[in-house]
Amino acid sequence: MKQMIGAVSAAAMAVAMAVPAMAEDGLKIGMTFQEMNNPYFVSMQEALTDAAKDLGAEVVVTDAGHDVAKQISDVEDMLTQGIDILLLNPTDSAGIESAVHMAKAQDVIVVAVDANANGPVDTFVGSKNRDAGYQSCKYLADALGGSGEVAILDGIPVVPILQRVEGCKAALAEYDGITLVDTQNGRQDRSVALGVVENMIQSHQNLAGIFSVNDGGAMGALAAIQGSGRDIKLTSVDGAPEAVAAIAAGGPFIETTAQFPRDQVRVGLAMALAQKWGARVVPSEVPIDVRVVDAENAADFSW
Repeated sequence: MKQMIGAVSAAAMAVAMAVPAMAEDGLKIGMTFQEMNNPYFVSMQEALTDAAKDLGAEVVVTDAGHDVAKQISDVEDMLTQGIDILLLNPTDSAGIESAVHMAKAQDVIVVAVDANANGPVDTFVGSKNRDAGYQSCKYLADALGGSGEVAILDGIPVVPILQRVEGCKAALAEYDGITLVDTQNGRQDRSVALGVVENMIQSHQNLAGIFSVNDGGAMGALAAIQGSGRDIKLTSVDGAPEAVAAIAAGGPFIETTAQFPRDQVRVGLAMALAQKWGARVVPSEVPIDVRVVDAENAADFSW
């Protein structure tokens, strides 16, 4: 841990020393997102844009739309534009490896953000997704008094989502009275999740709780629960504004374990800049903490 803190401190110092030179050198930053129809990634882009303005840097942003072939093509286009840094939010950790190799072959610094990528990535900055899933499902189990049937609303099988499910199952396993009766894929999409959760509720008359792997799916689940008239508690991961507002208002949606997307991209950029300007102790991985948001603190929370 001390080594990690020292490495991050050195990186921050390198960034501070580098700022005047970067504006003169015409720094170009590329960032490719797995999707941009999610407020989580929109907030990341906003933070990146603000940081780039402070640095006098140019930013190129693309949206893969969960299509790894498009994301590879987008990276190729960025490389032809002469980017110095590639911030990579992979839609497929394994499938994007060829793009990582292409970038490194051109001496571009590659930092994976939110989800890691295969290949010679310089640094990965991401939330503690397993912890997020664990905390949300522990909260759910405690809210149910340690007893009852629960279900998981799963999502696209990228590493962060898989880790959230893993953490959730680990938490639920600690309660002898909790039974996991169903796991279905809501694709992290409100409209898909609505139909999936409606089916869950109809299929399980004693269903008492649902964990959603993200807030987009959770909002669809919330609509299904409210439509059913059943007393079913809902928890999730992300900390999206709409979800936080629903929790603050009271009702079935009782908790989301919040991530910090703006901080992830800021730290990711800092790691890349530190390496570009000579830091030799930049960490290979920087985990970002998560935080439980419930009725007690929802009114004061925002990304």
